Amino acid sequence: MDAWDDGPFDDSAALMHRYDRSMKAAGTFSVKSFAPTELVPDPPVTTGLPVGVATMEKQFEGEVVGLSATLFTFAFDQATGIGTYLAMESFEGSVQGRQGAFNFVHSATTSGTDRTDEYFLIVPSSGTAELAGISGAGGMAIDTDGTHRIWFDYELG
Repeated sequence: MDAWDDGPFDDSAALMHRYDRSMKAAGTFSVKSFAPTELVPDPPVTTGLPVGVATMEKQFEGEVVGLSATLFTFAFDQATGIGTYLAMESFEGSVQGRQGAFNFVHSATTSGTDRTDEYFLIVPSSGTAELAGISGAGGMAIDTDGTHRIWFDYELG
């Protein structure tokens, strides 16, 4: 007899409960502002792509509703569309009706026609209010019609 035999469930039920905790939320967003800053690397280092920093504000709709303030860093060539970005977002609003705030980080690379090497993570311990304890990952995509999409695969607790 093992420890699982003493409770009201067997081990397969416990395993399923663990995976049932993961939730998914999706939405769309629009960029309300994109403001390049005067911040430059110091000491200056010349590379094949210009490096910059910008701030952004985004508005979200769908299962993800609210706004974010974003610090956006990049090495990007506007003429060719080649480069990589790294962004830290502070989101405030609701995810599937749960109110609060949290941070998430994401990055990707483009060769001008694609989006590769994507990374997306909800920052641990950054959640507040009903989103306290949020953790997980997610992603972003831009449809051919220009619609910006976001999704979170997350857990609370």
